Amino acid sequence: MENFPKEFDSLDAAVRQEILKNSMAGLRPFNMHCHTFFSYNGYGYSPTHIAALAAKLGWRAAGLVDFDVLDGVDEFLAACAALRVPAVAGMETRVYVPELASAEINSPGEPGVAYHLGMNFRSSAVPAQWHSFAAGLKAKANGRTRQVVEKVNTVLSEIAIDFDAEAAKRTPAGNVTERHICSAYREAAEAKFQGAELESFWSAKIGGFAADPVKLEGNIRSKLMKQGGVGYVAPKPENFPTLQEMNAFIKGCGAVPTVAWLNGLSAGEADPEALLELHVKNGAGAVTIIPDRNWRAADAEKAAKLTAALDKFLAACAKFKLPVLAGTEMNAPGQLLADDFTVPALAKHYAQLAAGADAFTC
Repeated sequence: MENFPKEFDSLDAAVRQEILKNSMAGLRPFNMHCHTFFSYNGYGYSPTHIAALAAKLGWRAAGLVDFDVLDGVDEFLAACAALRVPAVAGMETRVYVPELASAEINSPGEPGVAYHLGMNFRSSAVPAQWHSFAAGLKAKANGRTRQVVEKVNTVLSEIAIDFDAEAAKRTPAGNVTERHICSAYREAAEAKFQGAELESFWSAKIGGFAADPVKLEGNIRSKLMKQGGVGYVAPKPENFPTLQEMNAFIKGCGAVPTVAWLNGLSAGEADPEALLELHVKNGAGAVTIIPDRNWRAADAEKAAKLTAALDKFLAACAKFKLPVLAGTEMNAPGQLLADDFTVPALAKHYAQLAAGADAFTC
């Protein structure tokens, strides 16, 4: 008790209220970017599980974000309401940005293609005029993943998987991602090979073996499905909605077009004010960031560069008066349940990031 601030006993009620507010803020983390098992969650969490986790851990607020679908929105918002967790729900996809056709933005190695979000969807249902567009997002995403499976099966013929069977088994509404199929290949190999045979199989196919399932699946994805791998499906502008088309859909559903920022190190993100100006002209009303990757690096020089880029970007967001939604994604095993806002790189931005969470949930 002796460590409590003396301001708690101030004779000025306003001072007591302010210190209470500040103390609560310092104790309450939040995560405004949580994927669920309707796309892929690294821990297998459902929308209800994330709501319950937020309530148990006393989060200031929580945000659902799934790739290409709104399937979890109703469940998440209902669970958060029942548990009195301030909440917002959204969708993430990839779009083609004609104005940046030759520049890498936030999708590494894919010029003109950008991850993009809509936030503040209030229902899993969309207005009738947007049914076809929403169905197309899911169909195109699944079509790309199906192509990946077809290509990778030619290399992993001994453990070839069936896309439709895996879709039915791994996600409630059949929205299959690369991470789902990495798990499927790992499990198929483990069912067919044991011990030295298993190590030999993966060493021959991807150049090495990792006993840790998380590392092994990451290597499978990196070696076979990303650029340079047999399963890589090169992006074409016609395979994605344009930024303008996606924003029209988001607004048509009553939600807010939201800029996804990676780390400021690409050509498309090098000038944050120019990037935000482009997005604001196209209707953006918010920004999302994944703070843990914007400061954490084994190399001190890179960490400093990331932190400087984060500072610069958040200053630009403040200039454009764009609320910032911060979260960890949770779409890979090992990602944090919530950011550590006590680290120096994030502590100085806590007020801005908390205000972003409050802007969508209060």
